[in-house]
Amino acid sequence: MGKIDLEKFSRYSKPGPRYTSYPTALEFNSDFEYESYLNYLEKESGQLSLYVHLPFCRSACYFCGCNVIFTSKGDKLSRYVEYLKKELAILKEYLDSSREVIQFHFGGGTPTYYGAHELDEIVTTIKSYFPNWGEEAEISVEIDPRYFNEEQMKVFAKHGFNRISFGQQDFDERVQQEVHRVQPYDLTKKAVDLAREYGIKSINIDLIYGLPYQSLESFKETLKLVLTLDPDRLAVFNYAHVPWLKKTMRKFDETTLPSPATKLAIFQHTMEYLTQNGYQMIGMDHFAKPEDELFAAIEKGELHRNFQGYTTKGGANLIGIGLTSIGEGGYYYAQNFKDMKHYEEAIDSGKLPFERGVELSSDDYIRKAVIMEIMANFSIDIKRAEEEFGIDFREYFAPSLASLEEFVSAELVTLSEDKLQVSQTGALLIRNIAMVFDAYMQKYSGSKKSFSKTV
Repeated sequence: MGKIDLEKFSRYSKPGPRYTSYPTALEFNSDFEYESYLNYLEKESGQLSLYVHLPFCRSACYFCGCNVIFTSKGDKLSRYVEYLKKELAILKEYLDSSREVIQFHFGGGTPTYYGAHELDEIVTTIKSYFPNWGEEAEISVEIDPRYFNEEQMKVFAKHGFNRISFGQQDFDERVQQEVHRVQPYDLTKKAVDLAREYGIKSINIDLIYGLPYQSLESFKETLKLVLTLDPDRLAVFNYAHVPWLKKTMRKFDETTLPSPATKLAIFQHTMEYLTQNGYQMIGMDHFAKPEDELFAAIEKGELHRNFQGYTTKGGANLIGIGLTSIGEGGYYYAQNFKDMKHYEEAIDSGKLPFERGVELSSDDYIRKAVIMEIMANFSIDIKRAEEEFGIDFREYFAPSLASLEEFVSAELVTLSEDKLQVSQTGALLIRNIAMVFDAYMQKYSGSKKSFSKTV
């Protein structure tokens, strides 16, 4: 990648989705009714992806945009396990749970805020309801190294976990203090070494750029340190500053946040540095070693994107379990209650804790496929899309392609008869490029409080 004009690129910094879904969560509503959701659960077949949300944390990391509950009370954690069991029992009434599970993920919160015994209890219960796990199933967990011990690792090893993602964000001490997550290098190294000792062959480390007091120089040091841990994958996220949604983000002095130009410089250096050190960029914010299956998938144009990030496990029916979890089928998204009281009340009345969602129109379905293809593989096979959806691509997406012209003129995108291809430099603006295909963006054009900034 050549030297880019960072100031010029900074003008593209505007609110935009990350496209973990399309339509985005802002379109989820109560028009998609509970009975319709149950109907989908009953009639869908094929492979399953399970996401289980464990929402508890001991204290707040001020950068975090996840749905979490802060507590020091063990009885709250235990009570939640009992409700997860009840939710699973209700789910089994509507879902063929003998279907093959090819992906499982513990998210949070801090999943390892739970002790080994309760983690074992949760996974054992899930496996009792879903007994058919594929030999190649991806079984993963997000871990905070500050809450991780060998007893927990033994549970993960026992149940066949094969991917672990460690949150680190940054190694700079001043940044860590400001974001309220002090986590020294030695602590993270000890956690990574423990996972390796128990045979975990796929380790991911999460970093975030755009945090208070970060600079290009400080992040260069973080990257050097993280490579000494030899992760198989890295996720390098653009910090989503949404203080209107997350009160903890209001604690930041916004003058300490790096400018869009600095953020671009950080990410451009990250791309170049990791590429020079044997990693390949995967999607908009992930990097993997050449032997990683994500690398092989992007080489074949077969990478997928869902609420669990980038994956090779496309096409599975995602079932969200637990508070605030989101499920995804071919033509719907469904989200559980975010409020614990409502979550428990629904389950106590014998219902799944479904709150809202969206049913996809045929236009949503087509645009979802196109947007996810751009986000995952940086390209679109136009002929394949035309055959799959029975459309004339240029005619169907005429307004979108007109909006795309500025990226084509800037040589960030090339458009031929058969293919749309995003350049390596264009990957810095992949969210902006995907947005031209989003039919809902127009209604948010005047809003500064809908999405985080793309740059």
